[in-house]
Amino acid sequence: MAATFGRFSKALVTSSRGFLRPRWLHSASGVGPWQQKNVPQLEETLGFLPSPLTVLSDEELMMKETVAKFAREQVAPLVSKMDEEGCYDPSLVRGMYENGFMAIETEPEYGGCGSTFFVANLVIEELAKVDPSISLLCDLQNTLFNTLFRKYGTEEQKQKYLPKLATEMTGSFCLSEAESGSDAFALKTVAVKDGSNYVINGSKMWISSAPQAGVFLVMANANPSAGYKGITCFIIDAGTPGLSIGKKEDKLGLRASNTCAVHFDNVVVPEENILGEFGHGYKYAIGMLNEGRIGIGAQMVGLSQGCLDATIPYLLQRKQFGKALFDFQAVQHAVAYLATEIECARLLVYNAARLREAKQPFIKQAGMAKLYSSEVATRVTSKCVELMGGVGFTKDYPVEKFYRDCKIGTIYEGTSHIQLNTIAKLVAQDYVA
Repeated sequence: MAATFGRFSKALVTSSRGFLRPRWLHSASGVGPWQQKNVPQLEETLGFLPSPLTVLSDEELMMKETVAKFAREQVAPLVSKMDEEGCYDPSLVRGMYENGFMAIETEPEYGGCGSTFFVANLVIEELAKVDPSISLLCDLQNTLFNTLFRKYGTEEQKQKYLPKLATEMTGSFCLSEAESGSDAFALKTVAVKDGSNYVINGSKMWISSAPQAGVFLVMANANPSAGYKGITCFIIDAGTPGLSIGKKEDKLGLRASNTCAVHFDNVVVPEENILGEFGHGYKYAIGMLNEGRIGIGAQMVGLSQGCLDATIPYLLQRKQFGKALFDFQAVQHAVAYLATEIECARLLVYNAARLREAKQPFIKQAGMAKLYSSEVATRVTSKCVELMGGVGFTKDYPVEKFYRDCKIGTIYEGTSHIQLNTIAKLVAQDYVA
């Protein structure tokens, strides 16, 4: 038993976690021999002590504070303008690159920060507290686009694209189609071999950042007779003949983030522009969506926290019947529930991110984090509008925008129903095992 526990404990150690010494370790029941040993004795016995999920390393804390300052000073003044105009402010996007927020995990030799997946999610969360739209730009670039190049790109592809993606160029991921949403592998876009090239025809829908993207990663079926196993990922540069951007969707929320159709009309792509292996696109898409759900969870946690942060000062200041709104017990209880739900969602997201970073199984936890955090965001933003009354329904305060922005959380990167399917399947597997 001791040997088994020792092996288990060592497997959980990750370089990003700090050790906490001034505390006691208790058993789940609150009694027993664990209470009889102090921290130095336990650390000598176990070799490590796990720290709480919300305790950050120096690097993590520094990045969190840097992003919070950037969001407060540079993002906040532009949020309303970007929402009304339906596009990102170019100076703000430049600031994201200059601060390294667009290449957090990318290795330094390619111009990135060389940091961690967990740090990327901290950045996403902090940006979403001020503007979920700019947070989405950061999320997609880091947890999806850069990761695909880093994991599956050839050295030549990495050298060509990663430095640009770290400093100036936005990428766009093309998977969904008119008939292929939750059923991601029912796509109709095809790639036909023509000598040393492939000719791609089809259309993609709901593609984020399409108008400003410098490069697209496109999932197309290069062997339809093999079904989804023919799906292959192609690198297509913006401006390639036959590639065109469709109309911008007029959306409820995340309006600064442009979402468009992308059309491919006899687009010629050289064979060397295949990312990874032929026919493995479906594997890459599944893997990235699983990881991406943690990023969406971080976005929804930040959005919820930002909405509550904008609401409580008003409740403390606004007076009715001779006292502040916050002094009414019903309001206090509502706030307590909201704060508790946000903290629960945060712990789910942090745990999923830590598991992925430690190379532990995380798919079930990622689904749970995405499902719960998106539904918490829906409840938090709705209740905050109610608590603020009439002004909460106006654009004078940011809560109405958080309310509009949150809904997409239950839809993209897999709807809540898809998350429930995934979670249930994995729960069943646990019991069968």
